[in-house]
Amino acid sequence: MKPYSRFQIIAGILFLLTGCHTIPKPVDDIWGLAVSRKGDLKLSTYITAHSVQKALGTVEGRRETISLLRCNGITKVYVEVYRSGLVVAPALLKESVAFLQRNGFEVVGGIATVPGNNFGVQQDGPLTWFNWQNEKTQNDLRNVMKNAAPIFDTFIIDDFLCTADTSLESKTAKGNRSWPKYRRALLTELSESVFIRPAKAANPNIKMIIKYPQWYDRFHLFGYDVASEPALYDSVWVGTESRGQYTQRYGYVQPYLGFINYRWLASLSHSKIGGAWFDHGDCTDEDFIEQAYQSVLAGAKELVIFNFDSYITGHPGHHLLRRDWEQLANLASAVAKNPVQGPVAYKPANSDAGNDLFLMDYIGMFGISLVPASTYPGSAKVIFLPTQAAKDSMVVAKAITSLKNGAKLIVTTGFLASAKDGENLAGLAQIKWPMPEASISAQTIISDQKEDTIKTPVEMKYIIVPDKAGVVLQTGGEVQNPFLVQNEKKNIFVINTHTFSQQDYDAVGEVLLPPRQLGILEVTEPWANAIRNSFKTENDWNISAPARISYQRLDDGSFVLHNYNRDKTTVEIQLKQDIRLINEFTGDKLQTEGDKIKLQMAPRSRIWVKPVRND
Repeated sequence: MKPYSRFQIIAGILFLLTGCHTIPKPVDDIWGLAVSRKGDLKLSTYITAHSVQKALGTVEGRRETISLLRCNGITKVYVEVYRSGLVVAPALLKESVAFLQRNGFEVVGGIATVPGNNFGVQQDGPLTWFNWQNEKTQNDLRNVMKNAAPIFDTFIIDDFLCTADTSLESKTAKGNRSWPKYRRALLTELSESVFIRPAKAANPNIKMIIKYPQWYDRFHLFGYDVASEPALYDSVWVGTESRGQYTQRYGYVQPYLGFINYRWLASLSHSKIGGAWFDHGDCTDEDFIEQAYQSVLAGAKELVIFNFDSYITGHPGHHLLRRDWEQLANLASAVAKNPVQGPVAYKPANSDAGNDLFLMDYIGMFGISLVPASTYPGSAKVIFLPTQAAKDSMVVAKAITSLKNGAKLIVTTGFLASAKDGENLAGLAQIKWPMPEASISAQTIISDQKEDTIKTPVEMKYIIVPDKAGVVLQTGGEVQNPFLVQNEKKNIFVINTHTFSQQDYDAVGEVLLPPRQLGILEVTEPWANAIRNSFKTENDWNISAPARISYQRLDDGSFVLHNYNRDKTTVEIQLKQDIRLINEFTGDKLQTEGDKIKLQMAPRSRIWVKPVRND
């Protein structure tokens, strides 16, 4: 008898300690359930090039791979052909694809375009990305595509179709253009000449997918052109990897980012939008499963887990994903028929965020069912205009038309300062113009006519001087400055925001993700309620809750609440006449207290609230 391989021993230990025996259904049932619900939601995983060699390079490894995939309900596998200098031999790729397909799995090819081992040329820049201007980079990747394309029906390009290269070679090619404009033009052209055309020449029927990472407010700086690229590819996949909101490792990313990134890219890609992609990095079990829920709420019909190595080494989030699989599939089915609706945030493609970087993620953490759009939402009844919207030179005229049609506007100070004709909208908002710039950091806020101290300061970049506008929220202490004001008609709210600017990134050497914690989510419940109410649409429920509660309203009137706080949290909902509420996840009726329901939500928990008319 042959001795067990290291791969088999690890897989066996994990099976006993954290594996399939913890599933509340038999192993065959979770696989059968996943197969039966593929029309609603698919679960996939990505096997990196190095793991393809290790896990699929032997008979024993392939057998254990199949076991791990099935007991986790995975029905689709992405097989990588290149990463970090390793090119997987075509013979092994063919053998692996045939084996997986014989065992009932869908198979897709993939590539991670990062340099290594004299493959391509690394950029002159802060990250391990390619110098895409260099011919060796282009030719090395083109050759990989020519050899790999005949093996696969579908192929995905991972995160790294981007660059921050500042070499002399790139400077010369850039000429008088800005770095972002040059990089977008370069990588749009290389999408075709390096990837799409070589792949389709070798395999005319192959479908090509571009996968975008999660840093949507900085795509355009490093070569992702979301206005032009989706038209070139057959499908678009989206990174929803928010990971840990309280930790620095991958940036202090808010969980609502996954929803914003997916829905915004969907507004650019339309029917080409495909699946969501998230990973285990910096994730607790709750971080991991929360990524799945936000991906599904955004409309994803497939969840791609990066990467298969974590199924070998184990992760506590896998159990939660197996446990909640049917709930997620049910939610995905409902969202497909009735997408999440709410106030619409306008962010044109390739737009600069100024001091409002990733602001939409934070707005969503106030229990606001915020939905992003890449074109002006002229039919929306509640419209959010952050600095990003100022890229549209006609946005103020459009906003004034929306006001005339009965809409409500929430605008940031950064938007008013940046937008063409912003002075006109400031006049309608009844605040004085121009707004003086100032770096304001306040740990004292005024709530219900008393001062409260918060741990991390609220930051603002402008001084708002009301003309006839009413002050809804303001900071206290030595510097009392309005944070939220409304005009007399209550159809324009101005919010005095500052999340991050490029200077904040430069100060700590961050390139892509939020560089530090913000105090905005530490405000008191009265502040959270006031911010939420300023965005309220006529279809929204009256909800009283602190920050770090998300509320996403489906078009059928049901809504999902998620408590992202570390503590038990009370959420109070005002009932509508002749309506009772149930938890759609469990079917349980929610108990009323007079004309209200008070939900005691455990830390990091969620509930799907559905109204049912009384008989």
